[in-house]
Amino acid sequence: QVQLVESGGGLVQAGGSLRLSCAASRTIFSIHAMGWYRQAPGKQREFVARFTAGGTTTYADSVKGRFTISRESAKNTVYLQMNSLKPEDTGVYYCSGYYGTSELWGQGTQVTVAS
Repeated sequence: QVQLVESGGGLVQAGGSLRLSCAASRTIFSIHAMGWYRQAPGKQREFVARFTAGGTTTYADSVKGRFTISRESAKNTVYLQMNSLKPEDTGVYYCSGYYGTSELWGQGTQVTVAS
């Protein structure tokens, strides 16, 4: 069973930065469309950023220019660097991907941005 484990969340002031990590239990190149999603209190889960099938990256308009998704294959880890954080970025951030036809989700990590 493939597992995804997020870490790096926390409390930060508006304008600050955080880096989230998503560690996979096997090589990340066997997991397709790895990316990040978030869920704010009382709202539906929404897309944040992910790798495409061609290895390029795509972002939600709300985070373009502020967030960067990257990966380190040697550590089987995908990162989300979040800069210029805003209170509206608050939520639980989840890592996701597909292993074969199985959709994978991590347990989430809480990000709170104080104004």
